[in-house]
Amino acid sequence: MGLLHNGKWVDQWYPTAETAGEFKRTQSYFRHWITRDGQPYKHNSISFKAEKNRYHLYVSLACPWAHRTLIYLQLKNLQDIIGVTVVEPHMLSQGWEFAGNNQSSIAQHIAGAQADLINKADFLYQIYQKADANYNGRVTVPVLWDRHTHSIVSNESADIIRMFNSEFNHLTSNRRDLYPKDNHQEIDKLNAEIYSNINNGVYKAGFATSQQAYNHAVDSLFNELDKLELRLSHQRYLVGAHLTEADIRLFTTLIRFDAVYVGHFKTNKKRIVDYPHLFAYVRDIYQLEGIASTVNFDHIKQHYFFSHDMINPTRIVPKGPVLDFTAPHNRQHL
Repeated sequence: MGLLHNGKWVDQWYPTAETAGEFKRTQSYFRHWITRDGQPYKHNSISFKAEKNRYHLYVSLACPWAHRTLIYLQLKNLQDIIGVTVVEPHMLSQGWEFAGNNQSSIAQHIAGAQADLINKADFLYQIYQKADANYNGRVTVPVLWDRHTHSIVSNESADIIRMFNSEFNHLTSNRRDLYPKDNHQEIDKLNAEIYSNINNGVYKAGFATSQQAYNHAVDSLFNELDKLELRLSHQRYLVGAHLTEADIRLFTTLIRFDAVYVGHFKTNKKRIVDYPHLFAYVRDIYQLEGIASTVNFDHIKQHYFFSHDMINPTRIVPKGPVLDFTAPHNRQHL
């Protein structure tokens, strides 16, 4: 996991020595907004209009943040409106890279990864350099690219899914609202708690370099999971009977939990399969139309176990666990 410093690539891990062993995630840099009519979202902001075949997503099938955006493409029927390129799951000394490049540091191509046909880049950091030659910061997915201005609209998944939820409705037949106005406050509150304790919480545990930082992260993680297990014991989704943004944001962490985080990130107090309501909830969402096609455990496990050699120096990728997300969930009555 590297970064760009004044536009130059640097292979550098997170500096946890400066934060008492605690992992600190940096803020996203590109936070522009697409609107239906192209009017600026905020005063003095850059204008981006929602149009078919104008925008392109760069994603990793391994990354839970990028996974959110792929789910929205399915749920909102945006697959023919916004293009997608999938990077290789291995993230090594050059960061995220595309399939088929001549400088590849990957010994074996992983099925499902793609070449960059839009910008002809070898590595994702080159996309950032095209957008800002002097960019300072981490090179992360997802990236929402504008083919008209040849720049990055956003690299913040929370913003991208909200744009997908509302600003392209005139271009798609599916106008379901995953962020209903009447539930904004409840969804935002859930998002904040789930992000800190679960979405980012597993990384706080996995990337911690002190016992104290790890203990705090794991305790916060499982306290939150216990709360959600109780909440989901009497309602189908986080905000009642209907799927919302909060569910998608939680799902992409839970689907990876037992396969990766339990062992690799040492979040092993309990597994998701040990929570009857949470595990049924994950199966419920997995079985919704289009969701299963966005889940790729080969990419997920290859990325975490192979890329993080400071955690797993042998780079051995485990065969298990065997998980059945197709079993009946019996949550329709809630």
